[in-house]
Amino acid sequence: MDIIFLRNLRVETVIGIFDWERKIKQTVFFDLEMASDIKKAAASDHIDDTLDYKSLSNAVINLVENSSFQLVETLAEKVAELIINDFNVPWLRLTLNKKGALRHADDVGIIIERGVKT
Repeated sequence: MDIIFLRNLRVETVIGIFDWERKIKQTVFFDLEMASDIKKAAASDHIDDTLDYKSLSNAVINLVENSSFQLVETLAEKVAELIINDFNVPWLRLTLNKKGALRHADDVGIIIERGVKT
């Protein structure tokens, strides 16, 4: 299994359960690891034969910027569904970080894995 990754994708969105959080945009950070067989792309050297991470990141940004979920868990699931369904990714590991959510912690977030490793 080959992995294509994106690190520290930053997106502004409305996220949170508190009233003040519903009135502002906060930055969330994504790390994505996605299974992909790169053999065909390596042989052809053509973008159509690989996971187009620019298109994928634009789709994720669009979804997240236009969302207003209360929980990072919901946001993570929706992003995972988008990637798996729209980009035919068989497996992914998604880290969603909401920096600054706790005063005494550098990072707060979740890590989910979806799909099947091949």
